[in-house]
Amino acid sequence: MSLYAIGDLHLHYQSVLKSQAQLHDRVWKNHEEKFRRNCDALLTEEDTLVLVGDHSWGKKLSECTQDLQYISDLPGRKILTRGNHDHFWEVNKTGQLNKLYKPALTFLQDSYESYRDYALVGTKGYTFEGPFYLDHRGRITGWDEKEEEHAKKLVERELVRLRKSFDLARAAGYRKFIMFLHYPPTNILEERSGFTDMAEEFGAEQVIYAHCHGEARFHDSIQGEFRGRNYQLVSGDYLKWKPFKILD
Repeated sequence: MSLYAIGDLHLHYQSVLKSQAQLHDRVWKNHEEKFRRNCDALLTEEDTLVLVGDHSWGKKLSECTQDLQYISDLPGRKILTRGNHDHFWEVNKTGQLNKLYKPALTFLQDSYESYRDYALVGTKGYTFEGPFYLDHRGRITGWDEKEEEHAKKLVERELVRLRKSFDLARAAGYRKFIMFLHYPPTNILEERSGFTDMAEEFGAEQVIYAHCHGEARFHDSIQGEFRGRNYQLVSGDYLKWKPFKILD
């Protein structure tokens, strides 16, 4: 029994594909089949796969049914967290999604899931992504301060949601945590953030995140050991569609 993760599948069986990367970049060609083959080779029905956001390009649930069926058909237990493109999934309708799709899929929001003696906690997260202003050498000289203020409000909202999940898990007796975000825990201006601080506060052993896809963005945030936690990017194109093993 092992725990795996991946993000940014961006499925589009019933929706219009608008991503230039998916239309033209080689890594995205037939990525659905590549990922399915890798899952079939790696995962058993006893394993758990956490899909860390941006599951579908569909704007509403009726445009995502085939995408969610594709995920349901993968081996093992599947846990989904929200991404910024998952417009079919409103936070206040998470319970409805779970009623529709359990036991095939679990939609994780404002709660936790168990894996052995670990609690799996997660939320979409957020981080300020610019726009940044650069000089002729590509160095950052400023940024849109209005957008930065807006981002701070979204970060605070996501921190409240994440704390709720940690608190529920701790109240249930859990002391070991794996933390999942869709957005990276920090942006290119930050060394630490509210998300890294919360990971340290609750002692999360690992922080798993996605969103940074496209080779130019693979190093936008923390990777590896930082202040006693391990940070791992699991965007699908970064992993070349092979799920990352978190725990054996």
